[in-house]
Amino acid sequence: MENERFFAYYKAQKIVPEEEWDAFVEALRQHLPTAFRVAGSRQVANTLNTLIKDIHVPSLSNVVFEDQQIPPPVQLPWYPDGLAWQFNVPKKVLRRSPEFKKFHSFLVFETEVGNISRQEAVSMLPPLFLEVEPHHRCMDMCAAPGSKTAQMLEALHAQDTTTSTSIPSGLLLANDSDNKRTHLLIHQSARLPSPAIMVTNLDASNYPSIKVPVTTRTGSTHLVPLQFDRILCDVPCSGDGTIRKNMGIWKSWQPMDGNGLHALQVRILLRAMNMLTDDGRIVYSTCSLNPVENEAVIAEALTTKGGFELVDVSSKLPQLERRPGLTTWRPTTDRSGLKTFESYEEFMSSSVDELVKAKMSEGHWPPTDVESLNLPRCMRIYPHLQDTGGFFVAVLQRIKKSHTSTTVALERKREADTSTELPESKRAKISDDITVDPTPEEDALMVTEVADAEVVEAIVPDAEVVDAQVIHSETADADPETLRVTDPELEKVQTGRSKTRTSDRGGNTFKENPYTFLRPDDPILLSCIERLHITSDFPSSNVLVRNPEGDAARSLYLANDIVKAVIQNNNYERIRLTAAGTKVFAKQEAGKGSDAQFRILGEGLPVVLPYVDPNSIITGDMTTLKTLVESYYPLCSNFEEPFRGIIEARSSGSHIVQFPLGNLDGASLTHDLVLPIWKSNVSLTLMIDKKAKSALSLRLFGADITTAGKEAHASLLQKELDK
Repeated sequence: MENERFFAYYKAQKIVPEEEWDAFVEALRQHLPTAFRVAGSRQVANTLNTLIKDIHVPSLSNVVFEDQQIPPPVQLPWYPDGLAWQFNVPKKVLRRSPEFKKFHSFLVFETEVGNISRQEAVSMLPPLFLEVEPHHRCMDMCAAPGSKTAQMLEALHAQDTTTSTSIPSGLLLANDSDNKRTHLLIHQSARLPSPAIMVTNLDASNYPSIKVPVTTRTGSTHLVPLQFDRILCDVPCSGDGTIRKNMGIWKSWQPMDGNGLHALQVRILLRAMNMLTDDGRIVYSTCSLNPVENEAVIAEALTTKGGFELVDVSSKLPQLERRPGLTTWRPTTDRSGLKTFESYEEFMSSSVDELVKAKMSEGHWPPTDVESLNLPRCMRIYPHLQDTGGFFVAVLQRIKKSHTSTTVALERKREADTSTELPESKRAKISDDITVDPTPEEDALMVTEVADAEVVEAIVPDAEVVDAQVIHSETADADPETLRVTDPELEKVQTGRSKTRTSDRGGNTFKENPYTFLRPDDPILLSCIERLHITSDFPSSNVLVRNPEGDAARSLYLANDIVKAVIQNNNYERIRLTAAGTKVFAKQEAGKGSDAQFRILGEGLPVVLPYVDPNSIITGDMTTLKTLVESYYPLCSNFEEPFRGIIEARSSGSHIVQFPLGNLDGASLTHDLVLPIWKSNVSLTLMIDKKAKSALSLRLFGADITTAGKEAHASLLQKELDK
């Protein structure tokens, strides 16, 4: 595996010391180990992690395959609580070794239900440096496919238990500019149901201002731009840090890959800086080794917009081996990578074609005051350090707000925009009907004025507080990882229910139903609360539906207060809102002679459980659980007492069963398990997904004893016999 352009360019950048070059290159040529993270709430993750350590790893510790000792999975030393693992096993071992085949099945099923995240090790880093807390308002600007979003969501739900989900006061707004990838993002985030999540489909570099209400001391209500406490900018990049798993990069890589992305990356970071609260934090990251996409972006953003600094996080994750950011680099437009330029002035005075010169800007090079920017506080992760991919991370925070410095920054940004414009083919697409007002810099100026205004009480918890006179004129409306080319990682509430279809310039049609909050006295909601034994403290005013006008409601969603405030005060079409909150109830069609009624969804149960009357919850045991797992529709009469008597006395419909700690034939339940069931006239159904049921079976009984699992096993045996 060779690419002389790659070697020439990165040797010129001196990204690693000369004595490390050979080790660096050799690591690039090695297969990237498989990494995974134990996901979900902290209590659930710790339980599953114990299972891996105590059951799976010992069974894999002495595996010999074709006379070769196969190493078992090992924990990543730097990941908190040992919740991330890495193993390097050839595919043929996973297919043919009984021990690893069983472990691989375990990983696949647990990944399907969201308890395991198959994620590159370095990709886990950005959310860790964000340090998200449950009250934070967070944004993931280029979120798809969603592995980092999931990490942020888990941090937002740090107070969850093994059986129930909290409703955090914070927010996670996940955005991606690609419409199809937003649906992958929704699927990923749904594995940890949250009333605090929203998903939008917009160009991150030109993200519109989202308004939330505040109340002044005089009692009047006004709308102000939503500001975020934590923002992740995992931006589109050339992706050459993924060369160990994307082998095509060896052939296709050229030095200019990062040049055209630089301006977009700067604009995304600048937009994030303008949406950040005073004490907020931004993490900028790429899976690129190129300083033009890394340090050059940070330097230009810091130079363009005053009042920000890089955070020294060298003491965080002490077992993570890293290298400091660069302070010198030499961009090029030469395809061979041999001719690089020390400065923008040297480049502009060269014999390079004028059309090529027009595509480069001064921001591609180190600024004259580069030493004052503390770029060594950036982090570079190299493959030869801890057997990972290549990665770049920088943490920024706001240090002060000055009207003067922001005005200067606005002028410098306008000058920079004239020379850093991307070609049309490189621009992220955005709907024609979206008007962004105010601009990022005007937004920043407004917030600067707000900082000095009279303190007032916010309607939304932790929302911005502003002076009425300042805000009044502002209430009118005036990218499997991101879009990396190599890595497949209204001012009033909408009341109508017609499905909306708008198209962006890329041909992506926005086909999303509106969001309508039900009244607390809505008959559907009242019936649902009564039948499902929901207590009076359930936040019934935060329940919404998404269905076209005239259609009966089939699903009910739950949102927290700030998500509700955003939906009610912004046109969902304008912000291209594709998902909000979490689905908790769904209509279940009943048999003949019975009325359809709503049931608690398996994914929604952890959210609803704290509001369910404890007296309505049925207690089961391991024998009952095994019967429910083994069969699709076991008869009520097949269960043992006392469960049989209890369930036969219950009416048809949705019920909840709690299984306490217990043991059965070597199987062990190490924590309480709460599951939804549906009772028909004579039988029961465990209301969880087939894959979730198989994962549960593997986890508890060491084998897939479900009907689907038995059928799959029988089919496999038949194929073996037919050979």
